[in-house]
Amino acid sequence: MPIKVLDKRGSGSYTNIALGIRWAADHGADVINMSLGGPVPAQVLEEALAYAYGKGVTIVAAAGNDATGTVGYPAAYDAYVIAVGATRMDKELAYYSNWGSSLDLVAPGGDVNVDQNGDGYGDGILQNTFNPSTKRVSDFGYYFFQGTSMASPHVAGVAALVIAAGIATSPADVRAVLQNTAEDLGDTGWDERYGHGLLNAAAALGQPVEPPEPPVNQAP
Repeated sequence: MPIKVLDKRGSGSYTNIALGIRWAADHGADVINMSLGGPVPAQVLEEALAYAYGKGVTIVAAAGNDATGTVGYPAAYDAYVIAVGATRMDKELAYYSNWGSSLDLVAPGGDVNVDQNGDGYGDGILQNTFNPSTKRVSDFGYYFFQGTSMASPHVAGVAALVIAAGIATSPADVRAVLQNTAEDLGDTGWDERYGHGLLNAAAALGQPVEPPEPPVNQAP
């Protein structure tokens, strides 16, 4: 259910975002993802979040890409929103990711400046979208992006799977499942840089987690 609340430059108002949240809640959304944010709170935004949360909607939002210890809004509304930071392939916090007291989880957000898996591409999150160079909606393809905007949908997607599987339905229970099954990173337990840890879809769904295969030794 794509709901457009920003203009073609990615800008918009909290009022329009709030209207989008209410529209989603009124039209059957179980999960809302918001790969967007701003630096300050707004009553109209908080009221819309409370409205959707009260209707049983799990709300997920990007923490922000300012590399600061302050999570942006709406992610910083702790009572209603799961705030998501971004990691690189090596599970380190991405250089751009916001962090802080409101952070709940981290998920893959990419870092196009490095190639840690050696595949010849920068380690972005591959997306099917329009060409970022031409910005023409008719020019679609696969492109690598980075950001907490790429991390947040991972969490929203797993939240939807948890709901679909009947593991949890209420926003509070979905949050608990995701947090309790996350891979702990950084300091033991919750910490400001990684929250409760790295999203783990298999663990959230109660499936056995396969250990990663050892890397293949490259010939010199």
